[in-house]
Amino acid sequence: MTGEVVTRFAPSPTGFLHIGGARTALFNWLYAKHTGGKMLLRIEDTDRERSSQEAVDAILDGLRWLGLEWDGDPFSQFANAQRHRDVAMQLLEAGKAYYCYASQEELAEMREKARAEGRPPRYDGRWRDRDPSEAPEGVKPVIRIRAPQEGETLVHDMVQGDVRFPNKDLDDFIILRSDGTPTYMLAVVVDDHDMGVTHVIRGDDHLTNAARQTIIFRAMGWEVPKMAHIPLIHGPDGAKLSKRHGALGVEAYRAMGYLPEALRNYLARLGWSHGDDEIMSTEDMISWFEIEDVNKGAARFDFAKLEALNGHYIRMADDAYLVERFEALLPELEGKSDILAKLDEERRARLLAAMPGLKERAKTLVELIDNAAYLFAERPLDFDEKASTILTDEARAVLGRILPSLEGLGEWTVDALDGAVRTFAEAEGLKLGKVAQPLRAALTGRSTSPGVFDVLAVLGREESLARIRDCAS
Repeated sequence: MTGEVVTRFAPSPTGFLHIGGARTALFNWLYAKHTGGKMLLRIEDTDRERSSQEAVDAILDGLRWLGLEWDGDPFSQFANAQRHRDVAMQLLEAGKAYYCYASQEELAEMREKARAEGRPPRYDGRWRDRDPSEAPEGVKPVIRIRAPQEGETLVHDMVQGDVRFPNKDLDDFIILRSDGTPTYMLAVVVDDHDMGVTHVIRGDDHLTNAARQTIIFRAMGWEVPKMAHIPLIHGPDGAKLSKRHGALGVEAYRAMGYLPEALRNYLARLGWSHGDDEIMSTEDMISWFEIEDVNKGAARFDFAKLEALNGHYIRMADDAYLVERFEALLPELEGKSDILAKLDEERRARLLAAMPGLKERAKTLVELIDNAAYLFAERPLDFDEKASTILTDEARAVLGRILPSLEGLGEWTVDALDGAVRTFAEAEGLKLGKVAQPLRAALTGRSTSPGVFDVLAVLGREESLARIRDCAS
């Protein structure tokens, strides 16, 4: 196969873009970018009852948020149904497929017999060589592929290696249902051929489908795309990924405060790696990515690793960029509408000034937003339990005694504030913590925050002094 590489991501719009689908999309995107090719997007919306426009929108939003832009317009599989039917009729006319009039009762009997004999249920080919003139009245036939019965079908897989399927196990599967709707097997093959897909990169749960789809490609005389079946993602305990492990939609990770570049980096390393490199820029990933380097074994999802990686990306991020992400996330978080309402130009500037201190302590944007709450708090502040414990009568008296030093300060800068507080502590014979802790509690309502001198500087003279006065005695 020569020419431009064309990959495709083909989700079903029956739910959100889940994390496994996001990684499949990423691997398709990386391979296309690495080879200078294209990634197409096909919405496999033939299941009309379960498909929804809401799910399509969520998939597109999730891909865009992750930065995985596709080439051209999204392609609807359902819209191509007539083309699928035409191909089924071509196969029928060429003798590569046939009408099957087996009733539901007959098929049920076949399944029961196979179960009793300990065999997997397979269609027994009873209409393979019969003439349609023998068809019972009133039965609408399906169309089945005339699959090879001897030998084996070989799938050359770029990840799994050569995988062999005995043809006796594949049976004459249905390509067109009795109501004229194409099956998934047929639709995928026709669409991949018509879209010029050269590489099919998908989960290894599709490996058996690859053998059946190869039979249709060959029956039509079409070139079989190169296949790469990537292992599924498991939880940390080795079990199949479930919601408790993190099998959530991409939008859930956005709402949990992960940065798209951190999630992209994490997903790239789930089942693929480049030496010991943990942190990879998008340019690095594109440059290094080879589909043959994907592991055969299942990858394990680890929230702790994702969180640590996200913390790194937050610390390295531009402060203005984090303010944008902060603001974009607020509408998705319960109970944060008051912060959004208060985010005027003055507070946005204050948030930007506070960001260097805030981002050092946060592993997610949600933590960052929580840690920034003091910037938006109204006086008198609500104190958490630990802050209330810190603000004893003795601590309040310390605040009362330091007030004159702060009120008389000429410059309200981090260095000047640091000097004034240290001078006061020495004069009082107190450890710095005995002054800094009550100040932090009074200024933020919490026992933890960015550096107390940073907090004082960001809040500014008037607001800082007002908050200290509220707690001083």
